[in-house]
Amino acid sequence: MDLLSEAQISARLASLTGWDRQGDAIVHLEKLDNFSAAMLYVGAVAYLAESANHHPDVVIQWNKVTLTLSTHSAGGLTTNDFDMAERINALT
Repeated sequence: MDLLSEAQISARLASLTGWDRQGDAIVHLEKLDNFSAAMLYVGAVAYLAESANHHPDVVIQWNKVTLTLSTHSAGGLTTNDFDMAERINALT
């Protein structure tokens, strides 16, 4: 998987709602009603991640879920990261 250029990253990021770039990753914070809702959301993300074989880093803080996507094997951002972010956005 090839790394995206800065121009490609900027263009893909501009089309994503709720995601920000942090170095070689994109990050999303989802606020939910409570812990149970957060866990259900993480389960849905996990299902998508398994089917795509592309797994975000996940941090759960009661009703907040932070997702971080980067293609570690490529050393940065690839189309896989943005494609996965789009799938995740479709959950809400």
